[in-house]
Amino acid sequence: MKRWVKATPDKAKVNLLQQQLKIHPFFCELLVARGIETFEEAHRFFRPQLQHLHDPFLMKDMDKAMERLSRALNNKEKILVYGDYDVDGTTSVAIIYSFFKPVYPYIDIYIPDRYLEGYGISFQGIDYAKEHNFSLIIALDCGIKAMEQIDYANSKGVDFIICDHHRPGAELPKAVAILDPKREDCNYPYKELSGCGIGYKLLQAYCQKYNDDMDRLNGLLDLVAVSIAADIVPMTGENRVLAYYGLQILNNNPSPGLKQLIDLSGVKSELAIDDIVFKIAPRINAAGRMEDGKNAVRLLVGDSTILNAEKLNKNNIDRKEIDLVMTKQALDMIETDPTQINRKSTVLFNPEWHKGVVGIVASRLIDAYYRPTVILTESNGLLTGSARSIAGFDVYNAIEACSDLLDKFGGHTYAAGLTMKPENFEKFSERFEAYVQENLLDELLTPEINIDCEIEFDVINEKFYNILKQFSPFGPNNMRPVFVTKNVMDTGHSKVGGANHLQLYVTKPNQPKLKGIGFGMGNFMDMVQKSNVNICYVLDENIWKEKTYLQLLVKDIQATIIN
Repeated sequence: MKRWVKATPDKAKVNLLQQQLKIHPFFCELLVARGIETFEEAHRFFRPQLQHLHDPFLMKDMDKAMERLSRALNNKEKILVYGDYDVDGTTSVAIIYSFFKPVYPYIDIYIPDRYLEGYGISFQGIDYAKEHNFSLIIALDCGIKAMEQIDYANSKGVDFIICDHHRPGAELPKAVAILDPKREDCNYPYKELSGCGIGYKLLQAYCQKYNDDMDRLNGLLDLVAVSIAADIVPMTGENRVLAYYGLQILNNNPSPGLKQLIDLSGVKSELAIDDIVFKIAPRINAAGRMEDGKNAVRLLVGDSTILNAEKLNKNNIDRKEIDLVMTKQALDMIETDPTQINRKSTVLFNPEWHKGVVGIVASRLIDAYYRPTVILTESNGLLTGSARSIAGFDVYNAIEACSDLLDKFGGHTYAAGLTMKPENFEKFSERFEAYVQENLLDELLTPEINIDCEIEFDVINEKFYNILKQFSPFGPNNMRPVFVTKNVMDTGHSKVGGANHLQLYVTKPNQPKLKGIGFGMGNFMDMVQKSNVNICYVLDENIWKEKTYLQLLVKDIQATIIN
């Protein structure tokens, strides 16, 4: 059972926008619901331009970052580009390294070992920099809470420029420069850049200040698009502009490494954000999860491309096998523990679980038990793991409320990482559950489907769909529009196919017949055959035997109540 929540955009604003744009009111409803209310805003939305990007020097400390970077380049200092082992971190490292390496040889990369060093800036990484005479580290997608590590680096004479997008703590590290729009003292207009997006802004500032080739930088936007998709940041503002142009490169002239991954993933049509999320990103992530995140960077910067693409693909296959085993074990733990029934959260620990897969398992458990979830394993004598959340609940705040029990934590509203001593596990589980009990409304424990508007089948045609495609790229805060059509009837040809997929053939009186697919929704077949139904769906193009047709990707079905 899911809650259907229909958007209610201001009708006066919808009517005014419709007069200006002269397009179907349905599209104006979609725009107003996305905060787009004027002709100019709509023009920027439908025609993203790189000149719409903000001045990078509006970001706090950008001037300090430029001064230290230019001094390092002028003095031929060795620069170490340091990043996290996930997709955002590896693409961040790749964009900085790829931009400077052709013109500056004194630069190298460093990705911490997930198992020996853990997330973020490590003391081992700083020691490596010192031992190999790196005097400047550019840290990407990490570092905003690395207080002790930056103090240690300062004592060793190693400077840091931090480029992060995670939430800062009460105090900032004593780095030379900290680029993070989420700093309270940063007035940068857009707060939701990915880590790679922050890296792009650093390079944009460099090009702007030193009159370097912006075209060369923008040729690397495929990396930024991958990071935006994989890190699930809002598809608004600058992210939307960067993703729009990055997707163009991915579809027309991707870097050799990404081209190999696209080919291995089997994407045949034009690559979209969903393809990155579900097919490209997992293969990049698999390197750090299963083996070594440096392999992902080597691929992304064009080093041993074919070998590394195949290696990453093998890592991903291995990850899937471990993922299945761990998910089953976690589900068994819940189903055999009576205390789990009335909880509003899931907190599980198994010392044997694979550290690189706990985040994925947390997401799997939310699919089965829709509640905030923390999955932990043991590493180097500590419990470490990942948290995932549900719509409307800030898991970062919940973890922060337990911070006195933690050695380290960080993240976002819906995803976070944490580390604690083993003796704190029970206390953490109790405190986390108490916070969730107090702050999570019961209604949020039922998954919701946000519906954009109600339409009839007779408006669905190629022209309608072609305008709809211009709303892409899709992502958080600009999801693919979800429609509802009521009182729909089966034509008599609907059936359940393989893997319990519902194959719909539906219509309404005096309206077209449409095909639909509901993945894993075969249990709705009886309802569809016995009564008229309301269906909510997104529109999609399907190619079958070289023919293209529109179909409904069904998200949920409800019985029509006739008064």
